[in-house]
Amino acid sequence: MKDMDELDRKILSVLQQDATRPLDDVAALVGSSKTPVWNRIRKLKERGAIKSQVAILDPDEVGLGSCFYVLIRTARHEAEWIETFLHALRKRPEIMEAHRLAGEVDYILKVRVADAKAYDDFYRSLVADVSIFNVTSLLSMEEIISRTALPIETVD
Repeated sequence: MKDMDELDRKILSVLQQDATRPLDDVAALVGSSKTPVWNRIRKLKERGAIKSQVAILDPDEVGLGSCFYVLIRTARHEAEWIETFLHALRKRPEIMEAHRLAGEVDYILKVRVADAKAYDDFYRSLVADVSIFNVTSLLSMEEIISRTALPIETVD
C-alpha cells in the first residue's frame, strides 16, 4: 500500500468494518490515542484512500432483491460510441458496478432491480440509448459472499 504504515492499515481495517464507531473506540482498537488517529483519518480522506463513508443497505429490504450480471459484447470501439455508452451507463442508478474487461466479453454490469420486469425495462432502456452487439443477462440465484471491505493485511 502506497505510503501507509501499520497504523494506517489498522485504522482502515477497523473503519471498513464499521465507520460509525466512535473515535475513542477506533483508537483503542488500533492501539493508539484519539488525536493521532483523528489526524490519520483526516489525511487518509484527503489523499483519497477513504473515498466516502456510507450505509450499506439490504437490497431485499429496500425492494431491490434481484441481481443481474449483464455481459456486453460490442463490435464498436471508437471514441464516440464509447462516450455514448459510458453516458448511458452513468445515468442508470440500477447499475451497481460496471467493468471493462479483457477477453471475449467487453463489459460486465452488476444491476440491482426489483424483479425480472424491472430488469427488462432497464434492458430496453439501455439498448434504446446505445447500439450493443450482444447482451447476455445472468440472474444471481443466491448471493453467497458480498463484501465491501478490502483485504488489508495488518501485522498481528
